[in-house]
Amino acid sequence: MTALTEFQRLEAQGLWRETPQTRQCEVIVSVGEATLTLMDPRTDKPLSHWSLPAVTRLNPGRLPAMYTPNSDGPDEVVEIEDPLMIEAVERVQRAIATHRAQPRRLRGVFTGITLLLMVIGLAFWLPDALIRHAARIAPPAQKRTIGLAVLADIERSGGAVCRRVSGQQVLNWFTPAFVGPDGLVQVIPGPLNGARRLPGDVYVLGEDLLAASAGPEAAAGHLLSAQLAQDDDEVTLEALKHAGLMSALRLMTLGTLPQGAMAGYGEALLDQPLPRPDLAVLPAAFAERDLSTEPFARSIDPTGTALLPLIEADPVRAGTPARDLLTDEQWLALQQICAG
Repeated sequence: MTALTEFQRLEAQGLWRETPQTRQCEVIVSVGEATLTLMDPRTDKPLSHWSLPAVTRLNPGRLPAMYTPNSDGPDEVVEIEDPLMIEAVERVQRAIATHRAQPRRLRGVFTGITLLLMVIGLAFWLPDALIRHAARIAPPAQKRTIGLAVLADIERSGGAVCRRVSGQQVLNWFTPAFVGPDGLVQVIPGPLNGARRLPGDVYVLGEDLLAASAGPEAAAGHLLSAQLAQDDDEVTLEALKHAGLMSALRLMTLGTLPQGAMAGYGEALLDQPLPRPDLAVLPAAFAERDLSTEPFARSIDPTGTALLPLIEADPVRAGTPARDLLTDEQWLALQQICAG
């Protein structure tokens, strides 16, 4: 018992009362490592055992010291006058308290570290999780609003959307077969070398593709490729990541984006290469729409070398007849969509 190494005597006389109704009697008080033992001085038989951590002094600073094993109901009381015994009891109690405090401090440190790691984890995980949730639950109308906001930012660098009525009417007539009935296809005068999908089933084509093609098959192929390369949730998520957490929260709570949330995003998209789907899925998708893969492939690589497997898998070469997408007059009107 290291707490009492300096003490030579760990026993003392005391007066013990078992209940308020009983008379006091002399006892021998003995201090153990964690107990206070009260013994009959005549027979040396233990009369009571008290747990030292629970022992409470009823009259701190006064003599004789009065102790009880339970502060909630001090029925049992012992009085001790021996100062060494009093010091022994208090020394053991302090040692026990210190021993118990160390694990509590360690638990407190571990708890603090755990909470800190949780806060750090939440700081990194929560914003991304909320943005992903916002992209996933956004209804089609909200996604369309995001897509139009991105398109408006694209116009700052790629030029205003071409709005010649006759060309747009042709575009609206033949594109649903490649982007779905809810798709909105717009043409910008700036070079795009294909088509790009935006949130809300909005697609943007570059006039350069229309001007360089002999027919609408290349444009149709690029629209189909953009539709297969990314789904609507994916492009919405990319846009909301640019907008940031607060914009995503506002979208979820108020249904609108802050003014300028997409500023700079459209311009950044124009600097990125167009997403392409796995070439292996394109022949079947083109064949389903009676569309040749060769005009699409050669619009990307005029030599055809880089996309030779796609050209060789052309469903039209395999005997499937290609359909006429537009008449000559319709194609001419589409090519002139940016003419004013």
